[in-house]
Amino acid sequence: MDRDLTYAAPPGGPDTAGTRPGAEPRPAGTPKTVGTVWGLLILNTLGSAGARTIIPLPRSLIQMATMGALVSAFVLALVLNIRLRIRASAFLFLLTLLLVLSVISSAHLEAGFGALFRCARLALFVGTLWLLSRWWDGGTTFVRHHIRMYFAVLASVAAGLIVSPGAAMPELYGGRLVGALWPLTPPQIGQYAAVIIGLAVLLLLDRRTTGAGAAAVIVPSLVLLALTHTRTATLGLIIGLALAIGSLVLTSAAARRFFAWAVLCSTAAAVGLSSLLQAWFLRGQSQENFSNLTGRAKVWDALLAAPRTATEQLLGTGLGDKSFGGLPIDNSWLAVYNEQGLAGTAIVAAVIIVLGGVALLRPPSSARACAIFLISYCAIASYTEAGLGDASPYLLHLTVAASLLAAPAAAAPLPAPAAPRRRTPRPAQRTEVA
Repeated sequence: MDRDLTYAAPPGGPDTAGTRPGAEPRPAGTPKTVGTVWGLLILNTLGSAGARTIIPLPRSLIQMATMGALVSAFVLALVLNIRLRIRASAFLFLLTLLLVLSVISSAHLEAGFGALFRCARLALFVGTLWLLSRWWDGGTTFVRHHIRMYFAVLASVAAGLIVSPGAAMPELYGGRLVGALWPLTPPQIGQYAAVIIGLAVLLLLDRRTTGAGAAAVIVPSLVLLALTHTRTATLGLIIGLALAIGSLVLTSAAARRFFAWAVLCSTAAAVGLSSLLQAWFLRGQSQENFSNLTGRAKVWDALLAAPRTATEQLLGTGLGDKSFGGLPIDNSWLAVYNEQGLAGTAIVAAVIIVLGGVALLRPPSSARACAIFLISYCAIASYTEAGLGDASPYLLHLTVAASLLAAPAAAAPLPAPAAPRRRTPRPAQRTEVA
């Protein structure tokens, strides 16, 4: 734990007349540049594959932008933390173990040289998180950065919808909302919207934000979430908020009121809008297509049935593009098993278990509620989305949860002012007159 904090001395030195003796020193705040570093990490995890944009963007150009953002984030974090002061973290230790395992499994080059490139990316990603851990204090600083940056991403999606509705809701995706300015898929947009909606609701319940400020985030994000028709993000939002608010029910009257109104409105909607909700949930799919999760189950069965050596079962085949047989895996646990083996699956499970266990041991608070929401959302989304084993938005969500669960750094007391030295009077010298 980093206990070497810097404090701003009052004018005139540390021991001035306006300073109360024994007063607690005030730690220096988190630098504003940390928000820039966080935004660059989010840009890196946006990806380069998605729908066609209004202005065609070459994939190589997008990859250069995302990798450049990661390198810039690492350099900025290193400049901010040039003395390499970090906070001890079981979460980051497990991510480092996952990185080492990824390098070992990728060294055989079964997944090609691209696996080593992905390992280098993961190393920069984890290294940047280590450098930022100095400012983990159990507060909501990183939550606010998270909301601002993803809201900016959603603003670009909304701008694309306004500029070109046809490109933003193409028939190729069944009329679901996609990114028309930056290539974003419906599940990505739904994930970003659901996460910032949940965090904004929890901040509002704890009066960490105003009603107008929360509404400015929640209302447009709900509209975009509805237009994506993303079932996983919607279920993750509902279940995650239920668990998070449930952790506050015994200590927060606002949480109890919100929970009661939410149950009442949900019941009324289920009764009065059942046919409309069912149509939105099915997205026009047949019962067979819905039962096999839009074809995902066939890929999962083929992946599990594929022959593997003992080494491949234990260590995997190396970091890849989260696909099998040219089709996306869309399951974090099977993607990790395919690329990092059973050992990687155990490490990822340990990450979820450790964060969840620490959250349960913390006393009720808004920080704990936000952490529970993020952890539960990632656990739910991991069933139909990949990303827990590589640099991804899901690891950023879990990093925010880890920062919320970190104990505040102990304030180092200022050195006691030296007592003024008392001058000893000298004896008067008598002048002898001859």
